[in-house]
Amino acid sequence: MKAPAVGPYHYLAPYYDDFFSPVRIPLDSARQRLLRRILPGVKTACDLACGTGNTAISLAKKGIRTYAADLSPYMCRLAREKAGDANVHVAVLEADMRSFRLAERVDLITCEGDALNHVPRRQDLRRVARCVARALHSGGYFFFSINSQIGFRKYWTGTVCLEKRDAVIVMRSGHNAMADRAWSDIDLFIREGSKWRRRRERVEEVCWSREEIRHTFLMAGFEQLRAWDAAPFFKDDSMISPGCYTIYLARKG
Repeated sequence: MKAPAVGPYHYLAPYYDDFFSPVRIPLDSARQRLLRRILPGVKTACDLACGTGNTAISLAKKGIRTYAADLSPYMCRLAREKAGDANVHVAVLEADMRSFRLAERVDLITCEGDALNHVPRRQDLRRVARCVARALHSGGYFFFSINSQIGFRKYWTGTVCLEKRDAVIVMRSGHNAMADRAWSDIDLFIREGSKWRRRRERVEEVCWSREEIRHTFLMAGFEQLRAWDAAPFFKDDSMISPGCYTIYLARKG
């Protein structure tokens, strides 16, 4: 049965941190290590596909004037609430990474957690690159991470069940190696009193090769592009082996 046509992270948004917060630890570690020489000079930043706001809040706590953007209105609402609870100001925008605009140019844009794989068409990568370049000062940086075909083969396959006290998710995932695409049909079971309510949504990803990434960002005006295998940062996660997940840092010319 095909998943209903609801936007990704619609029903899942309120439970996202509960189920996926362990991923934040290696992502935070990677950002702190790889950007340690850059962050002291960053005055303004934006986190694309901000989710519940963790990265944006981390940047704002360093005294950086921070924007956050996400296509999901539910994620935006949670990011605003979390920023308020953390007593930091983050300007949260409901926006598509293919067309977003900021009120000012910034020094750094981040896009973590394989969010860049989520754009639905291959030509959309060029649109994202152009929007990011437009939003950055000259010499500004774009820090992002993506899944690879190896990662698709390893963990976008089969069925995974995760359980918390009042919610259970069942993820049925697959990938098409010829089309470089992967998907996960997610059933979310939510406890409401003595009953359980079932919700369903689909998450899809497109795989980008290193050649596509390099060519696209060079054409968009980025003169430097560095890459790191993310596996050393996920040393406690056996699913993320070498070649599954790549972290990039691009600098605008």
